[in-house]
Amino acid sequence: MMLTACGDSGAALKAAPPVEKTFSEVSVHDPAIVDEGDGTYYIFGSHLAVAKTDDLQNWEYVNQGVSNESKVIPDVFHQMKDAFEWSHSNTFWAPEVRKLGDGKYHMYYCNCKGDEPLSCMGMAVADQVEGPYENQGLLLKSGMDASEKNADGEIYDGRRDPNVVDPNLFEDKEGRLWMVYGSYSGGIFVKELDKNTGEFLEPGYGKKILGGNHLRIEGPYIIYNPDTEYYYLFLSFGGLDSDGGYNVRVARSKNPDGPYLDSMGQDLIDCKGKVGTTFSDATAALFGTKLMGCYKFLWHEGEEGEDRQGYLSPGHNSVLYDKESGRFYIIYHVRFEKRGEEHEVRVHELVFNEDGWPCVLPYRYTGTDVPDAGKLDFSGTYKLIQHGRDISPDIKESVEIVLGKDGNVSQAAEGEAEEPDQAVSGSWEAVAQSVSITLGEKEYKGIFRVQWDEDGKKYVRVFSAICTETGESIWGSGLAAVQ
Repeated sequence: MMLTACGDSGAALKAAPPVEKTFSEVSVHDPAIVDEGDGTYYIFGSHLAVAKTDDLQNWEYVNQGVSNESKVIPDVFHQMKDAFEWSHSNTFWAPEVRKLGDGKYHMYYCNCKGDEPLSCMGMAVADQVEGPYENQGLLLKSGMDASEKNADGEIYDGRRDPNVVDPNLFEDKEGRLWMVYGSYSGGIFVKELDKNTGEFLEPGYGKKILGGNHLRIEGPYIIYNPDTEYYYLFLSFGGLDSDGGYNVRVARSKNPDGPYLDSMGQDLIDCKGKVGTTFSDATAALFGTKLMGCYKFLWHEGEEGEDRQGYLSPGHNSVLYDKESGRFYIIYHVRFEKRGEEHEVRVHELVFNEDGWPCVLPYRYTGTDVPDAGKLDFSGTYKLIQHGRDISPDIKESVEIVLGKDGNVSQAAEGEAEEPDQAVSGSWEAVAQSVSITLGEKEYKGIFRVQWDEDGKKYVRVFSAICTETGESIWGSGLAAVQ
């Protein structure tokens, strides 16, 4: 296919005819991906919501809700009686499911009271990914009072010890099996497991790699990239509600159990609230390389999709690595402007820049038949999203910029910034599909691609890039349709 990027005015802003795509959406909170290896993928989420897909675009439910009639965990309130009684809860939080060396599927479930770290984590096993799962009992507990010692044999202290929820299993480059877990409270912890039985190799809570004094950080997920030879720790900062400012951040390490450093070189073990503080977002916001938060690509006159909605509180992600293609995908839930607490699953591709940091492509994944960007001229007008470093429910709205053929970046006349500190100027350079964009004194390194603009109903040039020195991300969406 011969591709051209049309000019930035008139009919060029629209595809002719509009490119239509359809999706089957599901609401699975905290989606943890399971790759069956045969082209089928499952996601397991909170409240025992389970869905599957064969294209990462169209999903169907396997289970919705916690009930004794569930085929995933039959007779659940009897099977997990101890878990519900300990946590004073009637539901599950974010689980993890992995097929281990014994040939069985192991579900690491967790329960939590919610307003305090009175939580537990257990394991159930099944012969098939969809179940039925049989409970094997509890592995860890938190939130106990002084009458019962914690997993380390001490009096539980929520400022120091973990809230034992949000488990994620990952293999290191040597094939050893690990779990990372934790939410708020004392932070994020790592433990090694037996790769066949899924049991912990050592007692106790494990090694802390982040947190303390109840920072709003949760949903840890670690994956190894064999090309960069780093382990990447993805985290969600802020609150999960539509006004909570949930956002996705990342750090990396050469070792599965850390230390994990953000792009600014900060060890996340130092990311903890000051003594006596609780939920200090001002402290948390200083750490982690921010990949995405609340955002909205604004409509430009002449485009399709005038009625648009912002994306709110994206987070609690998992990551899929397709060894055959070498592609990485981030799977997360997101809420929407003017839709209350409704949420849906989204899948975006992850691409690593020349410094080995993951960049989230701006638009959802729509398959591999997207036009190749290899021979395109990437100069032109773009809608720029600057994700910043804050933890905030405020939507980052796009500002239009021009990547000039002369290598300069300037503000587009139609998209002049309303605030002086949002004014944009600088320079850019592309080598193949790698890009370096300098805005003010910040240099962002990333990648160019072509993606489907779901509001504009067209294929457009896009970029995603990270400023290593400040830990900020930017996205760009081309104005003109790619024909």
